[in-house]
Amino acid sequence: MSSLASMAQPMAANLVQSVDWLAIAPPTIAAVVGLVALVADLFIGDHKKALLGWLSVAGLAASTAMLLPLLDGDRATFCLTGAPDVCSYTADRFTLVLQLLVLGGALLTALLSVTALKDADKGLPEGEYWFLLLSSAAGAALLPASRDLATLIVALEVASLPAFALVGLRHGDRKSSEAALKFFLSSVTATAVSLMGISFVYASTGTLYLTQIADRIQNVDGQLHTLAQTGVVLTLVGFAFKTAAVPFHFWVPDTYVGAPLPIAAYLSVVGKAVGFSGLILVTVVALPSYADVWGPALAALAALTMTVGNVGALRQQATRAYSAVRLLAWSSVGQAGYLLVPIAAAAYSDDAERSVGSTVAYALMYAAVNLGAFAVAALVGRTRALNRLTDYRGLYASNPLAALLLAFFLLCLAGLPPGIIGLFAKVTVFSAAVDAGLGWLAVVMAANVVIALFYYLQWTALLFRAPEGEPARHRIPAPLTAAIALTGVLGIALSGAPQLILRFTDTGLF
Repeated sequence: MSSLASMAQPMAANLVQSVDWLAIAPPTIAAVVGLVALVADLFIGDHKKALLGWLSVAGLAASTAMLLPLLDGDRATFCLTGAPDVCSYTADRFTLVLQLLVLGGALLTALLSVTALKDADKGLPEGEYWFLLLSSAAGAALLPASRDLATLIVALEVASLPAFALVGLRHGDRKSSEAALKFFLSSVTATAVSLMGISFVYASTGTLYLTQIADRIQNVDGQLHTLAQTGVVLTLVGFAFKTAAVPFHFWVPDTYVGAPLPIAAYLSVVGKAVGFSGLILVTVVALPSYADVWGPALAALAALTMTVGNVGALRQQATRAYSAVRLLAWSSVGQAGYLLVPIAAAAYSDDAERSVGSTVAYALMYAAVNLGAFAVAALVGRTRALNRLTDYRGLYASNPLAALLLAFFLLCLAGLPPGIIGLFAKVTVFSAAVDAGLGWLAVVMAANVVIALFYYLQWTALLFRAPEGEPARHRIPAPLTAAIALTGVLGIALSGAPQLILRFTDTGLF
């Protein structure tokens, strides 16, 4: 009996993992504050529901601030006791940059939401809204730190499942329900395909840890080689859904139109960050030996995605209901194509880390200016519920600062001065393609940049044209003012010193 007890002790010790609470603090704080908001909703009266919004804003600000103590070096937790370098959670440079993007994007979404919920006048349940938003943000912050496939999928679903509910949260709104259904069906399909692919990879390698997969998948038994290849392809297809790459993009326009506008902004930035960080981890970290499979596939997807997205945006009719939101939706599909270019280039490049850094740098630029564009769209949508492009005509006459900032954001997305950061980010992505020998992809990208110039400049010109009739006055609530100001300051600061973004090209993945 004593011998059995002595054998059980070391076995039990091997199952015990230490937890670095500082490393996991950013997603943990967001999750805990979400639960607090949900429980508090049960005990406070309707006239105090606005406090839940400010509690959520404070929680996301605290989560973002907890990234600062992690800058002094890489940290890891939930590691194998016999192999301390094999961990499920790693807070390295790549993780921290993407967590800054995700939590910062969620914080700006929360500021937009405070005004949106007040305007909805109980049309959106506040406690559930904040719980779902913070839960999704916690999952999105967990994903870039995930270093095994199980944690990766759990984080992906924690980020995605609350987003379905947020899209369809408006009671009795048919458009919102239809958008949520399309989003749900496409995402569930993506998850099912990803899980099948991951199960095949696990069956072939016997491990879920990304670094161990990278080592073992090169030496898979001949009988399992086809299984491993199928697993790689299915996993890539699943993540292509999550990034809204063509032809898996069909849910995007209707979902953005049907969702509350802050949630459309959230999906356009944080949703993309989730998909792309997962795609980077699966391809560059776990499957570098299969670069000959995912490299050409991602290059083709990038070319197709940017072309379809930009052509879709170009075809939007200015007088159509919700045409401004639809244009931003199609534009986000086109921008996803640009984000795919450096990941594809990593398959051909001698410096994969630098190529991936180009995607991260572009994502940071895109997040700041796209959230800014959605913030101004939310402002106009307060008085023009249909949010058509024609509703922006003469915005400069009624609100000069908002018009100037929207023009700046659109020029950043187009890559034109004074939006220097947009130009800088596009050149970085373009260089990644050229350096990797993907000249044809660089040509496709250049052609798409020219296509995008037309609709971005067309919208910009509308802002300064003479208004039809009396210009609508837009009163800007404080939270909405803060969101517009923050994105404007960030975009202008980065345009003034674009070299700052170079610091994010060293991802620390290897």
